Amino acid sequence: MAYFKRESEHVFHPTQHVSGAWNLDEQHIAPTIGLLTHVVERDRDRRRDDGLVIARLSYDILGTLPLDRVETSVTVLRPGRTIELVEATLVHDGRPAVRMRAWLMGEGDTAALAGSAFPRIPAPDEMPAWDPTTVWGGGFIATADVRRVESEPGRATYWVRTPHDLVEGEEISAVARAATVFDIANGMAVRARPEDVAFPNVDLTAHLFTRPRGEWVGFDTSVSFGPTGLGLTSSVIHDQHGPVGTLNQILTVRP
Repeated sequence: MAYFKRESEHVFHPTQHVSGAWNLDEQHIAPTIGLLTHVVERDRDRRRDDGLVIARLSYDILGTLPLDRVETSVTVLRPGRTIELVEATLVHDGRPAVRMRAWLMGEGDTAALAGSAFPRIPAPDEMPAWDPTTVWGGGFIATADVRRVESEPGRATYWVRTPHDLVEGEEISAVARAATVFDIANGMAVRARPEDVAFPNVDLTAHLFTRPRGEWVGFDTSVSFGPTGLGLTSSVIHDQHGPVGTLNQILTVRP
């Protein structure tokens, strides 16, 4: 079963696999992040055929979402030949719940310059399997296949994949597939058990310097809590070829 079923051009209905993690009657925001990425790419492909790629995804999470149908829209804020900025909005019952802005950029040949100072993490088959449902509930977390090594509270490296389609019957890009698990980062290297401390993120921003490839998405994650109720989950994103970008989520920490 997929995470969403399309009801019309702009309307989607979540399945049971979207529930959790803070409240089992609400949508986990991770599939929504993948959905908006997919919507933006479909809109791009309708408007142009020159293959601009997503370089940045930035989401503001405006509120919680029940397990109910949602509507999406896309607006081009800054059109351009090789660079454009678009905004996608996800609405429930007339209320905007998530706003996303994406920079789309043209590709060029920089193979001779390619490289990164970010260290590689061990491959998925070099990490033990870990069951995330020992920490989190909900349908989405139950779909995640995780390999993880935790070095201390708030510090872990891990790989995530899911066998489920994002939208029933629709092909999605490798970027949208990766984006579907980006938000899981805030729950894979916790500093405190979620039954003791709430630490939901109110945003998520990913910068990609190359398109992720393959079914596994790797994370090298550090979680920080400040003394005044704020926190940060910061990750380097990997595919099995190496680092591909970074990911940051600002947290509201509530003991």
